[in-house]
Amino acid sequence: MEETFEKVKMTVKKEVPPHTYSMWIEPVTFHSSESDRILLGAPNFFIKKRFQDIYLELVTAALRKFTGKSYIIKLLVTGKTTPKKVDVLAPSPQQPLPLMDVKPYSGRLLRRDFTFDQFVVSNNNDFAYSAALSQATHKLESTRTLMFLSKSGMGKSHLSQAIGHHILSKRPTDRVFYMTAEDFSNEMVHSMRYNTLDKFKEKYRSKCDVLLLEDVHFLTGKERTQVELSATLDSLNDTGKHIIFTSCCTPREIPKMSDQLKSRLSAGLITQIESPNFRTRVRILQKKAAAKGIHLPTDVIQYLAEELSEDVRQLESGLIGVAARSSLLGQPVDLNLARNVLKTIAQKKKALTIEVIKSLVCQQFRISSKEIMSKSRRQDIVRPRQIAMYLSRQHTDAPLQTIGKSFNRYHATALHAINFIESEIKRNTPIKSQVEYLEKRLLDGEF
Repeated sequence: MEETFEKVKMTVKKEVPPHTYSMWIEPVTFHSSESDRILLGAPNFFIKKRFQDIYLELVTAALRKFTGKSYIIKLLVTGKTTPKKVDVLAPSPQQPLPLMDVKPYSGRLLRRDFTFDQFVVSNNNDFAYSAALSQATHKLESTRTLMFLSKSGMGKSHLSQAIGHHILSKRPTDRVFYMTAEDFSNEMVHSMRYNTLDKFKEKYRSKCDVLLLEDVHFLTGKERTQVELSATLDSLNDTGKHIIFTSCCTPREIPKMSDQLKSRLSAGLITQIESPNFRTRVRILQKKAAAKGIHLPTDVIQYLAEELSEDVRQLESGLIGVAARSSLLGQPVDLNLARNVLKTIAQKKKALTIEVIKSLVCQQFRISSKEIMSKSRRQDIVRPRQIAMYLSRQHTDAPLQTIGKSFNRYHATALHAINFIESEIKRNTPIKSQVEYLEKRLLDGEF
């Protein structure tokens, strides 16, 4: 029957577009058969659902033609993809080397767990996942430029690095560059300072096959870097290279960004990743718990998924917190333990509003709410205002427009403030310790 099913797939392949076959039908494999039932295996839930909803009837009809018999087809999720062919769209499971991260040709290390098989696909990210998979396997020939768009902690870095992992596993000679926009900018400034700009240009324009560039919104106001990146993107596009960006806002929303670079960033496919729903959060927790060897009762998983609704990082934080508390105190993992862990992660966070954050910042820096809302450009007013905007972005669900309006500013000003504080934190300036102190008070409910 397995041989018959492969023949059925070849028949169906002639009736659907090539990319459709590669993405949704080719990864499905024969598992077993009994009497009038056939069990097929799909590598993940998303492919299973798409196959059942759209292609099951087509495959069933083709099977009936081959065998002259009507079969009932059922699918299960095996977690395994179809190996054998290099052009298969679904990636094979990627096993990390022990105690090592994957090193791309240039830039930062790729996280070992940021692979396609560790990514949970659902309605909030299915299009982004499919686009990433297509880029990684060179199936998306219509465009080689892709941008993942979401707020922090939604999985855009995961998908970006998953593309890098898959390319390096299938085509190890490809020169994959993975870095943040800040890395790119710092490297360019360094090359200008030490008169090595020609080497910098040659590296990115002639020696790069895949560019994975994170957080392009960081380039706001960096005119010289924007000019160089625009030229680099033109060169990579002209030679058919792959470019993947991530950002927290669309190119048009990034303030002080040149029209030239906005045009380059907007030319490709832009995919939005939304917040995961309850069922997806449950699956994420189950996947991460299994990967870390952590056993959680069903009621604890559901409780964490219900309470930790903001992003994937928060879910992982809750998972690790529960496991650590259980291990250190020798207590069983149950709802009481989970509630204790989540007191500072979820319960206190629900009470946070922009007004609460604004009040705490004013109290800490000894300024009035009238001053923080004013048009003043004094540094002793501007810095607290920027910190308050940053904290509002990190600890509330308010969009940029709302944050800006709460401080009597435009959303572009709010974004600039947030990016500035992020930059100061990364540079380990005194602002970092101020932000950390305020965040601790917010999370501890001391406001």
